Amino acid sequence: MLGLGGVIGAGLFVGSGAGIALAGPGIVVSYLIAGVIAMCVMRMLGEMSAAMPASGSFSVHAERALGRWAGFSVGWLYWFLLVVVLAVEATGAAQIAHGWVPAVPQWAWVLGFMVLFTGSNLAAVRNFGEFEFWFAALKVFAIVAFLALGLLAIFGVLPDTEPVGLANLTDHGGFLPGGWQGVVSGVLAVIFAFGGLEVVTIAAAESDDPVRSVARAVRSSVLRILFFYVGSMLVIVTALPWTAQKAGLSPYVTVLDRIGVPSAGQIMNIVVFVALLSALNANLYGSSRMIFSLAERGEAPAFLLKVSGSGVPRQAVLASVAFGFVSVLLNLKWPDSVFLYMLNAVGAVLLFVWALIAVSQLRLRRRIEREAPERLVLRMWFFPGLTWLTLAAMAVVFVLMLTDDTARPQLLWSLGASALVLAVAGVRELRARRSPVNS
Repeated sequence: MLGLGGVIGAGLFVGSGAGIALAGPGIVVSYLIAGVIAMCVMRMLGEMSAAMPASGSFSVHAERALGRWAGFSVGWLYWFLLVVVLAVEATGAAQIAHGWVPAVPQWAWVLGFMVLFTGSNLAAVRNFGEFEFWFAALKVFAIVAFLALGLLAIFGVLPDTEPVGLANLTDHGGFLPGGWQGVVSGVLAVIFAFGGLEVVTIAAAESDDPVRSVARAVRSSVLRILFFYVGSMLVIVTALPWTAQKAGLSPYVTVLDRIGVPSAGQIMNIVVFVALLSALNANLYGSSRMIFSLAERGEAPAFLLKVSGSGVPRQAVLASVAFGFVSVLLNLKWPDSVFLYMLNAVGAVLLFVWALIAVSQLRLRRRIEREAPERLVLRMWFFPGLTWLTLAAMAVVFVLMLTDDTARPQLLWSLGASALVLAVAGVRELRARRSPVNS
């Protein structure tokens, strides 16, 4: 449920409209391409995490495969990504809640959400799991209900509906109204919506049976998410002409309105609200475990290693939520300047993390096969060919981002942030080599 809930968020329910505007019905292909890349990355990560469970997940794997500089860099970049995105989610949820209860100012809602989830994450890891289970259950139910209603409308089973067949997939410019360029632009618009799956392998390290938990979660959740994403897009562009989608409005709301579902917009507002709180909860959990893992390896301050009697790294949680509060304040005060630069700085970090996961898997797979082949309970398909192909696909996405006017600033700012972290990692390596202990 964590795998399903962590990735099904506002990016799907709201952001998918931008992809449809770029690719038309071809958005189905865009999601399929992006989903296959994400599925391959998660299979690689699942292979390593099942063989060597660790709360630092891919940061630990990168360190084992490439050295301390890699573990340090990917760990801190991912932590920064989570705490910045956390601010977007808290602000988005507060905007919706403020619309429901205007008497309560937006900042008060943000404060309430942050306090609530800080408390739940400080209490016990079981609390985090309980929150995420119910959040995920609601989101999964919403998508399943949407798929069912959409299919009934397409076949004309619902009252006041006529069968539409496949006409909307071929009319209005055809299946690829923007050509393959539109599909490619759609990939850029939707690929980051698959971010969040990585938290599964971080959380699995704290389960009773991490090896079995990772293997099960990776096998089942990725395929189901691909089905939900691609299935939703197929229903949306089949039920209505892609030109009927309205800018800034969730395509799910547009379809439900046309079907005649009462209060469709308000229902979807509730779903998006839950999705934002779910992502906030998951990101706070993931960021605290990542920085705790960095502290364990001497890559973050030692005071973050303090653990409560229930096994919660409370200092790591507080450090993550403290920066989260700062990010929220920046988002509320300077959304178009200071915070925008921070958001751009993490815009492409997810792709950097994925690329390092693939490189780490290439190095560690051979090592595990030599030293402990029995640990390979989950294997990457068609190794090493498919790993190289996935890396090539990510390289293509990087190049496309450079040529896209909208995505280029995110990539350049992210490259700058990554270069800064890599420089710090390099200085630490030099100091370590020159220290008396290593001489």
